[in-house]
Amino acid sequence: MEYLYILQQAMVWIITIYWVYQLIISLCSLIKVKEKPLVEDKEHRFMMIIPAHNEEKVIANLVESLQNLDYDKNLYDIYVIADNCTDSTAKIARDCGAIVYERFDENHKTKGFALQWFLQQKIEEDAQYDAFCIFDADNIVDKNFLKAMNKKLNQGEDVVQGYRDIKNPSDTWISAGYAIFYWTMNRFYHLARYNLGLSPLINGTGFMVKFDVVKPEGWQTKTLTEDIEFSLKRIIAGKKLGWATDAIVYDEQPIGFKQSWSQRSRWTIGHMQCLKEYTKPLAVAVKDNKTVMNFDGLLYMLGSIPMFVLTIILLILNVVIYLTNGMTFTELLWNGLRYVIPTFLVPIFTGIMIMIIDKKPIRPMIKGLVLYPLFLGSWLVINFKCLFKRQTSWEKIEHNVSKSIEDMNK
Repeated sequence: MEYLYILQQAMVWIITIYWVYQLIISLCSLIKVKEKPLVEDKEHRFMMIIPAHNEEKVIANLVESLQNLDYDKNLYDIYVIADNCTDSTAKIARDCGAIVYERFDENHKTKGFALQWFLQQKIEEDAQYDAFCIFDADNIVDKNFLKAMNKKLNQGEDVVQGYRDIKNPSDTWISAGYAIFYWTMNRFYHLARYNLGLSPLINGTGFMVKFDVVKPEGWQTKTLTEDIEFSLKRIIAGKKLGWATDAIVYDEQPIGFKQSWSQRSRWTIGHMQCLKEYTKPLAVAVKDNKTVMNFDGLLYMLGSIPMFVLTIILLILNVVIYLTNGMTFTELLWNGLRYVIPTFLVPIFTGIMIMIIDKKPIRPMIKGLVLYPLFLGSWLVINFKCLFKRQTSWEKIEHNVSKSIEDMNK
């Protein structure tokens, strides 16, 4: 029985230290840091790249928002990769003024493959661009996006994530759950780490990469979460990613549970793929480079699925100790509640805090806040399911929220 107590206490300490570390890091999002100095003063040339599969309902609004950026129109081009499209995406994008590349490959449909195919052509052409920005077809982009990214390039940063906001935060409790999650990540993960000199992560869309970064190897990703994979490869190489709060992109989120379940399952599987491929290289980087940034990147990989599994094992272990008369029912209940309460209730107050700090309207989000524990709880179920059943094929998420950038600024 004694070894069960020792194992239990070891798990408790590991989980506690992990979350105390995350709390301390998160608090650093509240400090103001001095802006980085400029290393050059130049207006750079950009490619605005939109991988799109059957996005005729939303592609026009994105292209229009990009055409109206407050930046010299001669210094950026808008490219749409019409990837295995069977609708009018390519025609609509051309009619709106985008340069369209059509790609057909039934065996390789994900965004990672589309980017690899397109960027390899631009590398071989020796295209005269300084950097490129990636967007999802359902996005719309704030007019100051390129100004903000150009400033980051002038400050010497070569991979920068913009602020991912939401087009439809109050449509349903599902879209509200996504909104609260992303708002929390924006401040308490990305901004916090950027303030500390650690590394944020690429977050799927609305990010900028200096063209020179990909010229040696192209865009080489192989998991379902190409954004996280690209980020981890940079961190392993000792390269920090940047963060731009004022480079805003609005993203549409699923409104139905079925679509959300499918999307989050894909993310979880992609995370598991990254866990398998990059945990060892991250650990080696920690050993070789001896930097907090590498250690923080390793903790990111260990902080989702492994920490989830460890918590489940701890809860099961508590039940075993109780059944063998090693603890009272009150102790068992307390040991369970001290993990359940932070997991399901603290995020509500965190969400409220984020909305107050970032001046988001709270009233339209009340239902989403109340049901946010259900959103997070369903994600835990997804994680558990994906431990045993993993569907690695890509499934399209339908986008139907037709909003212009003017709609978001009202």
